[in-house]
This record gives sequence, structure tokens and C-alpha cells, in this order.
Amino acid sequence: MAGLSTSLAEVLGGGSAKTLRTSHGVVTCEDLLWVFPRRYQDMSTLTDIAALQVDDVATVLARVKTAVIKNTRKGQMLEVVITDGHSDLHLAFFRGLRGFVARLPPGRVGLFSGKVGMFKGNLQLAHPQFTMAPSEGSTDIEDLQAFLATITPIYPATATVPTWRVDRAMRMVLDAVDLTDDPLDEQIRDRRGLLGQQEALRCIHRPEHIDQTRAGLARCTYEEAFVLQTILAMRRRAASARPATARTGTAGGLADVILERLSFTLTQGQQDAIAAIRTDLAAPTPMQRLLHGEVGAGKTLVALLAMATVVDSGGQAVLLAPTETLAQQHFTGITAMLGEFAQAGMLAGDPRGTQVVLLTGSQNSATRKDALLKIMSGQAGIAIGTHALLNDKVQFADLGLVVVDEQHRFGVEQRAALLERGAQDIRPHLLVMTATPIPRTVAMTVFGDLDVTTLKELPQGRAGTSTFVVDESRAPRHAERMWQRVVEEVRQGRKVYVVCPRIGDEERGADTQPETTRGVLLTAQALADKELSTVRVGLMHGRMPSAEKTDAMRRFAAPATDADALDVLVATSVIEVGVDVPAASMMIVLDAESFGLSQLHQLRGRVGRGSAPGLCLLATRNPAARARLEQVAGTTNGFDLARVDLQTRKEGDVLGTAQSGRLTSLRLLRVVRDEQIIEQARADVADLFERDPELREHRALRAMVNRWQSEYVEKS
Repeated sequence: MAGLSTSLAEVLGGGSAKTLRTSHGVVTCEDLLWVFPRRYQDMSTLTDIAALQVDDVATVLARVKTAVIKNTRKGQMLEVVITDGHSDLHLAFFRGLRGFVARLPPGRVGLFSGKVGMFKGNLQLAHPQFTMAPSEGSTDIEDLQAFLATITPIYPATATVPTWRVDRAMRMVLDAVDLTDDPLDEQIRDRRGLLGQQEALRCIHRPEHIDQTRAGLARCTYEEAFVLQTILAMRRRAASARPATARTGTAGGLADVILERLSFTLTQGQQDAIAAIRTDLAAPTPMQRLLHGEVGAGKTLVALLAMATVVDSGGQAVLLAPTETLAQQHFTGITAMLGEFAQAGMLAGDPRGTQVVLLTGSQNSATRKDALLKIMSGQAGIAIGTHALLNDKVQFADLGLVVVDEQHRFGVEQRAALLERGAQDIRPHLLVMTATPIPRTVAMTVFGDLDVTTLKELPQGRAGTSTFVVDESRAPRHAERMWQRVVEEVRQGRKVYVVCPRIGDEERGADTQPETTRGVLLTAQALADKELSTVRVGLMHGRMPSAEKTDAMRRFAAPATDADALDVLVATSVIEVGVDVPAASMMIVLDAESFGLSQLHQLRGRVGRGSAPGLCLLATRNPAARARLEQVAGTTNGFDLARVDLQTRKEGDVLGTAQSGRLTSLRLLRVVRDEQIIEQARADVADLFERDPELREHRALRAMVNRWQSEYVEKS
């Protein structure tokens, strides 16, 4: 018999396999079996056309009689008449007419679902969902019973591969594949009340009643969570298998100097995080910790103390940032905080300190060479940079700690690249940070190979930020007042961000046509010419040269008394990551509905970081967006917003290199909805590894893990 890894070509033939690979991206039997039905059609719920009433939501089995495109006062429509052999029903389509004509030829039979209406005395379904029966052989309704069981799975379909073809292939694969070797052992199945794999897949793809489908899907959802947690557990084991150098620090060293120089008291969360990290660093196994929390919760200071502890122990630390702007800001902030302790070996330096270097892609060759030499010699205890740090030419004397800022901007492989820079077989400690609020279950799934520390408290002295929604479509005067408020803030010596969803010089060219969202280029010019003509307006976006972005941020952060300072910065979301300007007290987000809820929360975290209270205005011209934006205005808890956001924007690629910004790579599992399942799977995996740490007695699970690793990591 075939196995799960068997190619579809061996079971279905080359032609059918190629068609399914093109349409559904499936190559193996396992790939196809994990293409789950979008819904099920219960044949017992079919309605005779003669029994239909207006406003009924019904499904009918019928044959196409005619399909005609007609001209109307508003354009064209497709009118289709179907019959069940006794009565007729009209279907109306108003877009995609040619495509529907091709899919609805007279004589073909299908299932048609929708809400019943009345038009010109005829019962009608407007743009119904439909599934057509095979064209081969007879088209009599009675002959459909081979295709239509009591419960019929309706699969994702394309124009070339309708659901019935997927169904036929699925039946062939189910009959051919040996599923007796279950990746979930009997002990786990009994504990969780789960079906065996073979039974579960048959319940999903060939159900006899709807309760079977629920039981089958429950098993496969748990299986997905279990396999993911197994992969993450194996990553943890692999990382801890390599030794690390214990970094215990030194009394009176650089870390203590930093604490002494603080002008404020650490929050309890910061103190707990520092204690946990120091415990990890002092162990001979590599730390793998995620530090995440609200914007402005003080993660960078915690990371700096960790780096200082490693330096005090004779090692080096690296801080990897996703952008040159953020790397430059980290460098400026850390060197300013350390002062003479960032100049060890120099005339004005303190021997208890170290040197701090910056490495970015835009540096000139001389500056870059100097930084590389200091890193290689060990003279620089702290290196800060961008992806340039990942270059093979960067050699470390004794790399002890890798800190990755804004982890969601880096992939698994990028993170791993630096961890291979340890001396010989010694692995550096790892601390990753993100200001993106992550619910616990998301952290367990996406960052399951890391220990998690959360910072929720904000440092003392922060005034906080108030958020309001401005509906420009309902009250134009509110928009006028919005810009007046900007001028008032500037007159008090404060700074203001204006955020736009796009740049505005896309292919159509320099905003020559009106768009649904505003771009920074036109907005900055328009504001400087009119509403904000009395203040100094600057511009920043991702396609500007690095030097120009750095200069824009320098001018925006400069005191208002400086001659070349900027009062207002019109920018894209490039400023969401790490840009810290304490004088910034106000932010306006234009067309705010274009951003995710968590992104809006992160953006508003850029203001209210000083003593002045922050104000964030979410401006929209779309009345329908108001309710969603009010969710941001109604809470300051980023974790609550993240849960809401995840339900609509999905989890991203949880195992691969792209961990955000794309559709979920998960098949059935949803990390917010299935919180309990994830926790159960995590506990069961821990128990399994106690019994069989090498998975020697669980060959099917090991084989599945290997296949999933290949699919999600190597191919992503």
C-alpha cells in the first residue's frame, strides 16, 4: 500500500497529480488528505423548488435549462434558469458573467444555495453558491447519487478542478494509503478522547453523518497542535544539547555601573526579567528567552543589562536590529547612557567599560573595516547593527550573547545564523525582543522554542496616551480642529507624528490619481502649504536613502530651539519600530483602518514617552471602520487588541522564516481559538519526551515531524 509520503502520481497517475499540484499545491498523499472540506452539504436538507418561499435560505439540486446574458439599465446580467424536473428557479449574476456562463452550461446538474428572493414574479437566487456535478456520462439528477452522499464534502475548488474532482481523488487516496501506523500513540488518544488517524480522515472525507465530521476534525486539529509542539520541543532539545559559556558577571562591573547611573526606579517586571536572564546566563546551557511586552515597557534597558553582564564576564554581545534607523538609535542611546564606559581603551574611557560599535550596510569602507577589526579583536564588547552582522566576514573573539530586537522582523534562519558564530562548539545565549503584543498562546506556538518573559508595566514618569477616533466623513470640522491641535502642541515645544498608509509614488506616479488611502508625499506637501504652514514639516518613508532617514530622525528628535529641527514628521509605518523621541506628544494616523489593531497600538506607543501626556487621533473617512477603530481607542491593553487582531489577520508562518505579514501556515489550528488544545498538546509532548526522548518508539510521529520540518522550514 501507499504511504503518506507517496507521491500522488503513483496513486492517481501523472496527469491528475499534475493538475492537483497546479490547482491546490499538493504533491504527496498526505498533502491531499490535509486539504479539508470548506463545508458539508447535508442532502437531507435539500428543498424542492416548488416548496421555496421568499426569504428562505435553501439548497436545491437542479439542472441548468438556460443561461443568457441580458442588457439592463445598469449594464449586463446573467439570467440562469434551473429545474428540478417539476419546477423552475431563476438565478441572477451581475459580475464575472463570462466565467459563470462557462461554468453553467445547459444540461449540467449542480447544487445551488442562497437566499430566495422575488423578481418580476419569479423566485430568484442572486449570486448563489453552487457546486456542479461531473460532466461525464448521464446528467440526469438520479445519476448524481454516486457523487452526492448523505453528507457531501465541498472542497476548495478552482475553475479547472471542481470539488467533485477533488472528492474523487480523495476517495482513491483514502483507499490506497496505509494509515494504521498512528503518529499519536494509544495513551494520548485515550487521554484526550480522540479517534485514530485512519478513522478521523475517513470521518472528514467520507462522513455518513455530520457528527462524524466534528470528531474527525477535532482529532486532526489536535494532531496539528501536537506535531507543532513536538517540533518546537525538538528545537529546544537541540539548542540545549550544545554547551554555552556561563556568564556570571562581575560585582562592580559594567552592569552595576548602568544601574547606578539610572535616574529612575526599575519596574517590578524589569527586575524580575533581569533576575531570570541572569540565572539563564549563569548556566552552562544556552539561554533561549523571549522578552516581550508593551511599547515603552523598558525592554531595551533589560537587554543592555544582559549585554553588560556578558561583557563583565569577558564575552561579547550583539544587538541585531531590523532597520538602520533603529540600529543607529540603539547605538546613540547606549553610548550616551554608558558615556565614558563605552570608550574603554581610549583616552577618556573607563577600564571597567568596553567599546560599542555600529555595523550597517550603508557605512563607508573605512568605518566598516574599523568596526570589523574591533569586533574580531574583542576590543568591542557590544556590537550593534542590522543584517550586516549576519555576513560571514563578521568574526567575533568570544560571542556570548545575541539580542534580536523586533523578532517578528526576522526569520528563524536569520536568528540561527548568528547563533552559529560561537567559538568552536560553544553556542551563544539568545535573547529576542518584540514590542508586538503577543497573547500567551501565540507565544507558545510561534515562539515555543523559547522561554517567555512579559513586561506589562510602564516605567514611572510616563504620562500615558489617550486615543480618539476622528470620523472625517461625518464631521469635517473635526478634521480642521485636528490640525489646529497639532499647531498648539508644536507651540508648546512638542513634536507630532502624522502617519500615512503608503508612500504615494507607486507605479501610477506621484499620486496623480485619487486613491482610497493617503500617501506621505502629497500629504506632507499639502500640510506644509496649508494647515501646517506655520510649523516645520519633514518627511520619512522606507524608500528614502538611509542617510536621509537618519537625518530626518535627527532633526525630528532635536530640540525645538535648533535651527534645523522638525516639528512634525509625516511618515509611513517605518516609525513603528523603536523610534524614541520623548518630546513627541501627539500622533495622527490617517486612514487608520488600513492598519492592523496591534500595529495601531504599536504606532501610538511612539508618543507619550516623556512627561507630557500623549494624544493619538485615528482619522478615517470610512464610517464603517469606526467600530473597529474604537476597539483601539477603548483600551490601552495591547494583549487584548492582539487577540482581536489575530482572529482576522491570522498567525502567520509559525514554523518557517516568515513569521508575520502573510496568511497563516496553520491548517486547522487557530492559536487564539484553540488555546486549550495547544496547552494540552504541549503537556502531552512533554510527557512523551520523558518516555521516549529520541522518538525511537514513535516512528510515525518522527516521520511526520521530518516531513513538516521540511515543508515549513526548508521551503519557506
